[in-house]
Amino acid sequence: MSLGYVRDFILKCLWDMFETEFPSDWIKNESGLELNWLEKARRVVRERAMKVSAVGNASVTVGLTFGGAAGALPFHSSSVSFHRTSKSSVVIASSFSGNDASSPSSPAKLLRRILDSPGVHQGPACFDALSAKLVQTAGFQFCFTSGFSISASRLALPDTGLISYGEILDQGHLITQAVSIPVIGDADNGYGNAMNLKRTLKGYVAAGFAGIILEDQVAPKACGHTRGRRVVSREEAVMKIKAAVDARRDSGCDIVIVARTDARQAVSLDEALVRSRAFADAGADVLFIDALASREEMKAFCEVSPLVPKMANMLEGGGKTPILNPMELEEIGFKIVAYPLSLIGVSIRAMQDSLIAIKGGRIPPPGSMPSFEEIKDILGFNAYYEEEKRYATSTNSQLSKGESSSLYSIRRRDQVDSEQTSQSFKDPFVEVITPDDVYNKYGADSSRNPFSGIWSRTLRVKITGRDGFERLDLRIPAGFLDGITNIVPALGGVNIKELLDDAAEEVGGKLLIDFKDRMGDRIQVFLE
Repeated sequence: MSLGYVRDFILKCLWDMFETEFPSDWIKNESGLELNWLEKARRVVRERAMKVSAVGNASVTVGLTFGGAAGALPFHSSSVSFHRTSKSSVVIASSFSGNDASSPSSPAKLLRRILDSPGVHQGPACFDALSAKLVQTAGFQFCFTSGFSISASRLALPDTGLISYGEILDQGHLITQAVSIPVIGDADNGYGNAMNLKRTLKGYVAAGFAGIILEDQVAPKACGHTRGRRVVSREEAVMKIKAAVDARRDSGCDIVIVARTDARQAVSLDEALVRSRAFADAGADVLFIDALASREEMKAFCEVSPLVPKMANMLEGGGKTPILNPMELEEIGFKIVAYPLSLIGVSIRAMQDSLIAIKGGRIPPPGSMPSFEEIKDILGFNAYYEEEKRYATSTNSQLSKGESSSLYSIRRRDQVDSEQTSQSFKDPFVEVITPDDVYNKYGADSSRNPFSGIWSRTLRVKITGRDGFERLDLRIPAGFLDGITNIVPALGGVNIKELLDDAAEEVGGKLLIDFKDRMGDRIQVFLE
């Protein structure tokens, strides 16, 4: 947290509290006022419980010492003086000293601004650098990492405590380096006791996380919406949050601590609410009860420590918590909401569908995937090429005499490819042009062509997907049968030659084949 942020906060405090009595137990001498920044200053200001009496010409100097048991600031001391010269005139002066370990635009600072801003804020859960970058490109202000999804994508294993701290940290570092938005990292139960948790938090700070989610499950932990969950004692759970706050102070950072309890399913709703309140008292910035089972439970949760932001978890596809839209969540009282499975879930399904298509002899339809140009743009190829120009040297230009013309050729080819790709999305019609050598091999006359008279006719192959969308509309010379199974392998077991012989003398179009393949796609072959 920067000095500027502290100054702005204190100035806001004074304006909010100026009209009524300032609690005497908060006023001490110049040696300082012991202040739990997270639990007293932030909440007392919001509650407007700190007030200053409207005494004319009164002057009070308050010294503040940050970095107490639950402090999060790297400052040794700070002071603020204010006095009222009249009912409409206030003079405020502030001074600060100590170490500013955070830049004004640090990830944690950006995340705290989001938490302090109005409304509810959505954060999809990513699992690698690419998914995080897509979240940022889509316009989200922040994102989460999902231990469930990272375990799935990195190890292809369930989220049952099998993935290690080192693996999660390595993945998290790659994610935070890929984006500029704040990332809240899933840290399970801190990977051990309170001392392990302190090391975990410091590692997350070094990896670039803006926030850290810590839960109270025993090891090995389990996914929040699955069976077999157990939690540590309430005393141990609270002590681990205190350890996290201490580690944050020792690191001189301001990482946001999200305290999660799984006691709702492991014990009871009442126990989960009690733990949440205790976590807030221990210094947690955000509270989270996983697997709440109804709107009523969600409302009861948001009534606990009402000035501490609450996190909701919208587990897609059949979790225990009701799926509500952002407006409903805001009305209940939530500040941030996670969507843990959307990205990994649709990725799994998309890969399955693509593999089925490939196994069936086809490629995924254009509408199901971005073009190659779009993929390159997403990954930053174009930005890389532009930046690369800044470091071009004369030596580079002499490496290849034809480099300039080659570059032009590549760009021209990319332009043509782009135009062709764009056209293919507008019209799925594909026309195969038979090369002259192939045409001459069989001949237009009947002396060498095994399909006499067929070259004047055209075969039309049409594939309609099970979703009703047209996948392929292909026309080839009727005599060019050798290559048709390479285009549509499902036609490999059909004797098209016999069908052509039967229909060769017929005038006009005729439907030769009409069937569905094992994927449910409709394949039709017409003789035109």
